Amino acid sequence: MQEVNFDEVLEKILAHDPRFARDAYLFTREALDFTQKLVSRENKGTVRHVTGQELLDGIRQFALQQYGPMTMTVLEEWGVKNSRDFGDIVFNMVESGLLAKTEKDTRDDFQNGYNFTDAFRKPFWPQSKANAGKNPVTGGI
Repeated sequence: MQEVNFDEVLEKILAHDPRFARDAYLFTREALDFTQKLVSRENKGTVRHVTGQELLDGIRQFALQQYGPMTMTVLEEWGVKNSRDFGDIVFNMVESGLLAKTEKDTRDDFQNGYNFTDAFRKPFWPQSKANAGKNPVTGGI
């Protein structure tokens, strides 16, 4: 079996689907590695396939760790505007043989991920702004 050259395959993906920057694919691959390590730690060293929702959570954590308050700016620069975009990036890599999936994995796994403002901006808001609109007694709206 011939080994897949990531850079060559990525160039083909970018030519076929230019919506996302090269760095978005590189970041997503690194975020997958990050997520697999998190899941492995949680499962006492057992490596297993991660779900779309687990990957989205790992992407969120990794992005905040890497880019902090600039995360949304970086993602927007790369053409990534919502969780569905990460699904498109992942499945572009799956369809090109760079990543594997199970029969249960679909693009829809990324459909209702998270609101980017809540995930990437809100953690850096002052406490007063983050709590705006919440009921001070119950914490809810």
